[in-house]
Amino acid sequence: MAGRILLTGATGYVGGRLLAALEALGEPVRCMTRHPENLVERVGSGTVVVCGDVLKTDTLAAALDGCKVAYYLVHSMKSSGDFVDQDRRAAHDFGQAARTAGVERIIYLGGLGSEEELSSHLASRQEVGRVLSESGVATVELRASIIIGSGSLSFEMIRALVDRLPVMITPRWVGSRAQPIAIEDVIAYLLEARLIPLSGSRVFEIGGADQASYADIMLEYARQRGLKRRLIPVPLLTPRLSGLWLGLVTPVYAQVGRKLVESLKHDTVVNSDAALQAFEVRPRGLREAIARSLVNEDLDFAQTRWSDALSSYGGPQSWGGVVFGSRLVDSRSAEVPVTPEQAFAPIRRIGGRNGWYFGTFLWRLRGFLDLLAGGPGLRRGRRDPEDTRPGETLDFWRVEVYERPYKLRLRAEMKVPGRAWLQFEVEPLPTGSRIRQTAEFDPRGLFGLLYWYGIYPLHTMVFAGMLREIAKAAVSEPREESVS
Repeated sequence: MAGRILLTGATGYVGGRLLAALEALGEPVRCMTRHPENLVERVGSGTVVVCGDVLKTDTLAAALDGCKVAYYLVHSMKSSGDFVDQDRRAAHDFGQAARTAGVERIIYLGGLGSEEELSSHLASRQEVGRVLSESGVATVELRASIIIGSGSLSFEMIRALVDRLPVMITPRWVGSRAQPIAIEDVIAYLLEARLIPLSGSRVFEIGGADQASYADIMLEYARQRGLKRRLIPVPLLTPRLSGLWLGLVTPVYAQVGRKLVESLKHDTVVNSDAALQAFEVRPRGLREAIARSLVNEDLDFAQTRWSDALSSYGGPQSWGGVVFGSRLVDSRSAEVPVTPEQAFAPIRRIGGRNGWYFGTFLWRLRGFLDLLAGGPGLRRGRRDPEDTRPGETLDFWRVEVYERPYKLRLRAEMKVPGRAWLQFEVEPLPTGSRIRQTAEFDPRGLFGLLYWYGIYPLHTMVFAGMLREIAKAAVSEPREESVS
């Protein structure tokens, strides 16, 4: 069986990014997961996916066979049940199986914090590291504070609070000191951990260049998002009340809110420089970490194939669109019995004198209102009525991506409380083509959310009508030779 590096947790936030980094280096990776069918289509050709479960000892030997390095990125965030005993048992069984299989190194990502004042979850994470090191296999335990990156639970909670609440009644934990670290730096540490000289098990505390309170992180994120936020501390909020409060204002975190708060209420800072001496990684500071997170998020969204994303989402599109991270997405498609070039023809001509195919009066009204608000309105038109290119203006949009005859992505330059994009994609089908139209909105604060949901009925009418008319125009388009 191929693969000398075993990776557990490859479907998780950190594990997924680590997998991509290992594959980029050409490393032969074996991913162990309880549900291989959810991962097998997302890995590279040199990666093997096997079925395994750290709580089922009979699945571990085959998964670990022949591996020299094993990444253990498994930990529970359950709010009920005896997760401590479960995590302890899983780590013990994995460590013993790794020793029997001849694994030379286990790499584990745990959490920072002083042993005297750990929450139950942080204490369990540190115990997992100790259990792994007691297996007899040399273990590198990296202990991190909050990870800055879109998808990190703590960071997403902070984003949700800042985006939704202009004034925040904050519990005591927002004053706790942390040492936030960028996800790129965490991955760099994990990669280098497989190579550093090691004579036995070691614990390394890793953190970014800055120590900051959670209030500092919130305010820096708000600054970079152009939001004005006021924090009003209320020290009497208990962890239970604070968790319930989180569940109220950020519903996605309702199930883990209290456990998360218990982990946040104590300082999580680096007290040893051992990592800086043993590793070549030099972590960036808070401001750069947040800035890179936002830029990388834009790139990820720009490269999204929404047909795949919506398929993996699994549920029907709800009123208001689908929520992906902090963004709101309305995506719809139509199939037409024509070639991609014919299907793309009305898309490449959109805007300017040709207009927007549906709701002309509404588009002109929106342009007039934008002029009144100090925006460009529709007066800029377009350079060429038949074609465009990246960087050009198109009415109150700017072309970000133009890949004829498959993709046009426009970024809004009109005045809106947030950032908006409109994207068209054409996909060839055996019977013709599929046209997908996607509106994407990154709201700025509570007003941005009110704006999106307030005009969503109008958007639905306009975007549905526009797609319908584009499809009709594509069908009536004269046949052209394909453009490569």
